[in-house]
This record gives sequence, structure tokens and C-alpha cells, in this order.
Amino acid sequence: MKYEDDYYDPEDSPVAVTFQQSDEQNDNVLRPKYLEDFQGQAKIKENLQVFINAARARGEALDHTFLVGPPGLGKTTLAAIIANEMHSEIRMTSAPALDKPKDLAGILTNVTENSIFFIDEIHRLKPALEEMLYIAMEDYEIDWVIGQGPSARTMRVPLPKFTLIGATTKAGSVAMPLSERFGITCHLEYYNPEELRDIIMRSSKLLDTTIDNDAALMLAGCSRGTPRIANRLLKRLRDFAFDLRSDTISTKIVRHGLERMGIDPNGLERMDRQILRTIIEFYNGGPVGADTLSISVGEAVETIEDYYEPYLIQKGYLKRTKSGRCVTQKAYELLNIPSRGINNVDQGILF
Repeated sequence: MKYEDDYYDPEDSPVAVTFQQSDEQNDNVLRPKYLEDFQGQAKIKENLQVFINAARARGEALDHTFLVGPPGLGKTTLAAIIANEMHSEIRMTSAPALDKPKDLAGILTNVTENSIFFIDEIHRLKPALEEMLYIAMEDYEIDWVIGQGPSARTMRVPLPKFTLIGATTKAGSVAMPLSERFGITCHLEYYNPEELRDIIMRSSKLLDTTIDNDAALMLAGCSRGTPRIANRLLKRLRDFAFDLRSDTISTKIVRHGLERMGIDPNGLERMDRQILRTIIEFYNGGPVGADTLSISVGEAVETIEDYYEPYLIQKGYLKRTKSGRCVTQKAYELLNIPSRGINNVDQGILF
């Protein structure tokens, strides 16, 4: 297989970030560094601890690991934790940054023994790069074609034993031959309010701020089951507490801050309500396609599908059908809009 017309410089690969994990080098103080500090995802943590301990005892690289889940649940953090637990170097990149095979080859030829190579958004990897990874993951080699025409020759480049960690929000978009080469698969799920409360309490200490337990639980209930959102809201509520001259984030400050930011007690933002209202008022409750809905609300299709829809579906306000998106009776009640009694027979949804 031909990848490039001429040879590449292995050092010329600016698409990956390499670093040795340590407390001093971790810029984000809110990210846990070890499994014992990682809140939630108990079953995943228990299994990973077994796999990591066994790999370390054998002196081997951890098996290739596939991290699947919605945005903000900690896939990148978990990859860094695995590197810390394995006492390994980690190189991080994202699939959109890998444009040509030489980009990937430049990274793979510079990985070290038992190190971690993390690719975020791996579902966006180009087919030519996927094929290159097949050989690298199984045989720890890459084939490189030098030259053109009759003078072309293939060079087999050996690689050290390494661990590929791939993260994706769309597991169904990853080619089956690639997903089957991962020995460990972890499906991250949304966090419950109690788990998010623990994350918020831990983050508040690291941010040198104080939050009441009840306030933390209230904030957790508005965080869409996502630690990234919980930490973002915590930082903003810290600002509101400062503005109100309060040393502690109380339930009163949480209510005040969320109202100012347009977030309701269910964790719904302005765009969530706009999506539901648009489907009801413009399309009689649905069905409506993603592209049409995107134009109607002025938001990218990817953002609607990856960020807004999962939570609206999880909370029972929206349903996906073969014909498009439909709101539920619960959405009418949320927005205080009288149901029009539409019976969408094709979708099996009664309004």
C-alpha cells in the first residue's frame, strides 16, 4: 500500500503532544491523576485496576483500550490516569489533526516501549490511517512505500510495544476492523447526582472555595450528568459568590447563579428549551429532521446531536424516530404549552 511519495522525518510530527505524567506537569488541577481519585464509573475502574496491575506485573504494555461515551465524562482524563498508573509516557492527539499517513507514522515511530498513544475522536480517522493502525496494533510494525513506479520499494518499520487508547463519542462510526482490535472496551455512562456531588466537593477544595453539601447536590442535579459541566458551573458560581460577598456557595447562590445563566432546575439551558419549543410550534411536535431543526434553531447539527439531544432524550423530553425528532407530552408540560392532541401514528407517539 502506498502512503507517501517520499520519505518522512520522524521528528517532523507536530500533531501530537508528548509528556511524562507528573503532578507538576498536569495543568488542570481539577483532573484526577489516579484511579482512586476518579469519581464514579465504579465497574470500569475496578476492571481497569485489574488489567493495569496484571500488565505491570508482567512488564508488558496494557492491551489497546477503547473509551466510549458522551462528551465531558472523562475519557481524556481516564487516558492520562492509565498512563500514570502504568508509569508510562503518553502522547496525545486527535483524529482531525492527523491528515496524512506520514503524520501518524511520525508519531508511531517515536513511541517508546510500553508507552501510551491516545487518539481522541478516533471515529474521525481517515481510512488510510485506519489501515495503517491495523498493522501497528497487531504486529507492532508499519509498512512504508518509498518512491514511485518501478523504483518504489516497501520498508517495514518495527515499533515498540505500545498501548493505543482510542476515545469516541460515536462508537457506531468507528470501522469494525478497528474497534475489534481493541482488547479493552470501556463504556462511560452519565453520572448520577450523588457521584457528581462528590466531584463538586472535591473540585471546590482544589479551587480553594467552599460549597454546602445541599448546594453541591442541587448543582449536581443541574449538571446534565456530566463532570465537565459540573466543574464549569462550579467555577461560575464561585464568581457569583464573590460578587455577593459570600465565602460559601449556598443553595441560595446556586439558585441565583443558575437563574442568571439561564439554567433551570432540570439542568435545561436556553437552547434545550428552544429546541423543544421549535419542534412544537413550527412542526406540530414532530417529526422533524436534524438538518431542518439545525437551521431552525441556528445551531450546528453536530452540537444538537452530541450535546443537546442525548440529555433531552435521557430526561424524556424528546424521542428519536425513523422519521425524525418528536417531543413528548412531558415537553409540553415543561413549557406550559397545551397539548394539541396530535396522534402521530407512524411514530407510535401520542401527544
